[in-house]
Order: sequence, then C-alpha cells, then structure tokens
Amino acid sequence: MLQRKLDLARAENFTFKRLLTERERQMEEMRQSTSWRVTALMRDFGDWLRTKRWTGLRPIAARRRRPNFVIDNGEYQQWLRSYSLIDSMLRARLAARVDGLAARPLISVIMPSYNVDPQFLRAAIDSVRRQIYPFWELCISDDASTLAGVRTLLEAAAAEDDRIRVTFRASNGHISANSNSALDLARGDYVALMDADDLLPEDALFWVAHEIALDPNVDLIFSDEDKIDETGRRFDPYFKTAWNPALMLAQNAFCHLGVYRRSLVEQVGRFREGYEGAQDHDLVLRCADATTPERIRHIPRVLYHWRAVPQSTAASLSAKPYAAQAGQRSIEDHLGRKGIKARVETAAGSFYQAVYEMPDPLPRVSIIMPTTLRNRVTPRCLRSVLDETRYGNFELVLVASEPDLAAGRARGSFARLLRDPRVRALGYEAATFNFSWVNNFGAEQTEGELLCFLNDDVELINPDWLAQLVARVSLDGVAAAGPMLYYPSGLIQQAGVLLGVGGVADHAFRNEERGQTGYFARAALEQDYTCLTAACLLVRRDAFAGVGGFDVALPTAFNDVDLCIRLRRASLRIIWTPAAQMYHHESFTFGAHDSPGRVGQFDRDVDAMRSRWGALLDNDPCYSPNLSLDPKRQFQLAAPPRTVFGLSDFGGPEPKQAISRTSTSALLRITS
Repeated sequence: MLQRKLDLARAENFTFKRLLTERERQMEEMRQSTSWRVTALMRDFGDWLRTKRWTGLRPIAARRRRPNFVIDNGEYQQWLRSYSLIDSMLRARLAARVDGLAARPLISVIMPSYNVDPQFLRAAIDSVRRQIYPFWELCISDDASTLAGVRTLLEAAAAEDDRIRVTFRASNGHISANSNSALDLARGDYVALMDADDLLPEDALFWVAHEIALDPNVDLIFSDEDKIDETGRRFDPYFKTAWNPALMLAQNAFCHLGVYRRSLVEQVGRFREGYEGAQDHDLVLRCADATTPERIRHIPRVLYHWRAVPQSTAASLSAKPYAAQAGQRSIEDHLGRKGIKARVETAAGSFYQAVYEMPDPLPRVSIIMPTTLRNRVTPRCLRSVLDETRYGNFELVLVASEPDLAAGRARGSFARLLRDPRVRALGYEAATFNFSWVNNFGAEQTEGELLCFLNDDVELINPDWLAQLVARVSLDGVAAAGPMLYYPSGLIQQAGVLLGVGGVADHAFRNEERGQTGYFARAALEQDYTCLTAACLLVRRDAFAGVGGFDVALPTAFNDVDLCIRLRRASLRIIWTPAAQMYHHESFTFGAHDSPGRVGQFDRDVDAMRSRWGALLDNDPCYSPNLSLDPKRQFQLAAPPRTVFGLSDFGGPEPKQAISRTSTSALLRITS
C-alpha cells in the first residue's frame, strides 16, 4: 500500500505538467489534420451565421480561433530553422568565446532518476555531454530503480566521463529526497535542475555561464522551454516574462531551465520532503524570498526541452491532488514568510489564485471619474458603482466642465445621483479636454489614500471589484492594480497591456472570448504587468504623487501607459487581476483615439511615446521578445526575435537595431 502511494505521488511530477501538454498536442494535431482543414469552410460559414445572432443589442463577433493560444507547430518548425538551429560555424564561435568569459563557473546539473526508460535516460545524459560550455558536472541520484538496464546504463555513463557522478540510493525516498541526494554530489557554484528524461540544447549552459559572467551576483536564472516528442519534434514553446512575482503565485513560471546559486539552495534548506510534485516551485519561492528581484535573471531562449510522450502522461489522474495540494502549500508558505494574510485557491483548472485578507482599517478610496454627464450609459455605470460596490469606504468624484455640470444638474437622473452623499462634482473651465490634466485636477481635490481612476463607461460585474484591487495595492511594493475588462458582448477588452504591440501598446487578449485562458493561461491568472489601462486603475496616492501624476503633454492617448512606465521605473509593481471584473463600453464619452476629430493629436501622442520610451516599448519585460508586436498576432512568434546579444563578449559593437539572440546569421555578421 505504501509503495503504491509512493508510485502515485511520484507520478504527480509528470502528470501535473504534462497531462495538459498532451491534450494541447492532440488539439494541435487535430488542427493540422486533413479533416479539420476540409471542414474549415463549414466552420467559417458557422462563424458568419453567429454574426447574425444578437443578445439584446450586442452582436457576437465571429473569429477564427487558435485553440488556447497554442503556437502553430508548422510555424514553430520554420521559426526554429530560421532563428534557433546551431550550425558548425556558430558552434565553433561559441566554443571559442568560452575562454573570454569574465567568469567560468562550474555548473552542477542535478538529475534525480527513477525507473526512466533507458533510451530517454541515455538521451538526457548525452544532451549534457554535448554542451558547448565544458565546465559542468552531471550529478545523478537513482532512487532505487527496479527497471532493467537503468543501473548498468548509469554506471557506464560515469565510467565514460569523469564529469558524471552517480549515487544509488538503497531505498526509494521520492523526488525531494532523491534530489537532495543528487545535490550531495554537487561541487559547482551553481546547480541546474533537470529531469532524467528531458533534454538540454547544446548551447544551454553556455548562455547560463554568459549570464553569470555579465553579473556574478546573479542568484537565480531561468529560461524559456518547449516540449519534444519521441521523434525529436519540438513544439509548444513557452516564451516567458522576466521575473514575475504575481504570476509565480499562480503557476511555476520559473521552472526549466532553472539555475540556482548552490549556496542559496543550501541556505534555504534544500528540497523539502512533503512537497513532492511541487518541490521545484517550493524551492524557487524560498530562494526568491532569500534574495532580491535584481538578482533573478530570465534568458529569453529555449534552453530546455520537456519530454512529452504517452508514457509521460499515462500516470493516474488520482496523482493530481498531491501535486496541487503541494503547490498550494508552497505558495501559502511563501505568503506566510512575507507576513501576508491570504489563502490559496485553484484557478483556471490546475493553477492558483491568492485570496488576500483586507487591510484593517480599510483605506479611503477616492474614485475619480472624468465625464460629460451626457452619454446614455453613464447613469447605469454610476448606479452600478454606487449601488453594487461592497467596499464601503469610498467617495465618487465626478470631474466635468462647468457647462456639462450645469446641464447634468438640470436633468433628473443625474440630479438624483449628485444628491448621493458619496458623490462630489468638480467643475473646471477649459477650452479643450485634456485627460491627464482632468485626472490630476481631480486627484488634487481629494484626500483618499488610494486613487481609483475610472471611466464613466465602465460597469461592474462583481461587487467586490474595489476590495480586490485594494487588497493588491495594499501589498508592499505594489503601486497600482487593475481588473479584467470585458466588452458588453462578453469579449475580453483588456487583460493587461503589452508594450510595443501596434507601435506603442495594446490590450492583451483583446477580442478573445470570455473564458479563454490564453497563452499558458495568462488571460486567466493574476500577474505583474508593466502597465494597465486607466479605464479602471487603482493607484496609491503617494506613488502617484511621487512620479508626478499623469503627464499633461499627453492629453488623450497613452497617458496611462506613460504613468505606469514611470511607476515601474521607480521600482514599484503593477498587478493585473482577474479577481476583479468589469464591462467597459470604451470611448463612449470622449470618442476613440483614432476618430476624425482626434487623430492628429493621437499621432502626436504616438510620436511622443516613441521618442520618450522607444527602447522600452520594444522590450517589455512582461512580454517576450520572441513574441510578435503585430496586434493581430499577439502571443505568436516574432520573426525575427527582438533579443540583442551581449556583443561585448562577441567582439563587435552594439547594433543600431535589435537582432535575434537566436539568429545564427546575425551573430556571424557581427562577430566576423
């Protein structure tokens, strides 16, 4: 019975991360099938029919959908051929550059093994032996495998290469104990975690060493990853953000290839038994708590290939609760170490959502709403805020021109709203509307500890929206928070903001259907973003004042993007959360930015943003340089990628335009 429980628990580490992978692969294969293509015309006709359906006055838009934002495999294969394959010339150049690295640390690859198919185990070992960077050791601990051929293979590998060190445990102890046994063999300054059936590309440890050479103080390094099947076909790449504290509380976005300073791992107590299935998530959270974000680096290259074969996903589904519960406890432990009162629930199926306790006492929130008091949705939006918001300690400040305010007071519906004791009306005199000035003016006339900038065409979905945002902004180091916004049709209007997309910025997952989880569940999971829209944005007053508020030189467009960038540059965090949800009718009051009367100013705002923030706009830390800036291709492949080499190590000047870190031809042009 005990052995069965151990086997089930062992399976969790595979099941949790690969069951979904296999389902996504099956869906992608279905999309590539002949039958799917043959029926495309029929589906298009069905989409057209759905455009003729109406819900009240709200048309349902028709779109061809990518299933769950899986990157098309055929396109990925072409992308790999163009930007990722290492030829003999590049291999030689990288090898020649090893001697020029400012530091050449010994990297200990930690590989716990248990009953792994010998062909995959041999392939994993060989992938380490083929590393261009030679200063490594492979530390393998076998957890009393019973599968024929495993021990013989490991003994032979150790005899073939003195950099391979192997220990055989006398009894089965499970993944955490086994990983600690592998760690006992390590002598390197850094340890890299690797499963015994996965693969490292040959340049993986080179780029890790390169990152350490650039900054010897780095404590944690992680890379992008993809999957590989039994035929060697790579698919489903996860191009990650830079270190993302909120996303780490929703999923293990660090994962593979994960590299740790070995002394830090020892300092935090190594792998903890009892957290099997989420032992690496638990480890990285404890290490992150013991260092600072400045010492955590992301390498935007695929440096790890998950093995995804039927054997990997055949484990019983009954193993899933073990991993899920271990992940939950690892996050709760992290929150406890930070002194944050919260519990952790499941989200988007197999991920997590922190549920925070409210601060006591509740801070005062000043909701600042620029308005004309003229559009037809404003009364409904105001009533939803006043009648349905559960958070009690707020005031609603309407900021309107004096003529609009006078006209509003003369109309019965607005007159009744203005008599609510929670509502204040502020009038101003101005010839033209300046969104930045109006919001700054409203903020100056209020005293709330927190400022909520809210459009007058935003309508509540969940009544605890404000409480959810207050809870996030009350966290140490967080300056601002914003909700999930939907169009009235139910499509996503904003699930975060992506810099650079469309030239300056665009809303993440715009026009995707409600319920879509998006690219690696990012449309459904709380996370840090570089910026959010001010259609609904809660900001700490001291942070807002500290960066000078909205810039009046940006009167219509991108003033919220500019504000958020300045908050982030002040080392403050911005959190987007799907725990708060609202409808946004969008541009009902003041019109769209590209409307005829505003297009000239919009173009000037674009030029100002590009001049001011151009380099950052093209390198959003919350959006991978391997993903496209075309607004119609969000979370699809960038060709070429926008990552720049550390060219001082390669004997050439920095280029005027960004080049792909994965581009062989670009590298050869620069290093020749």
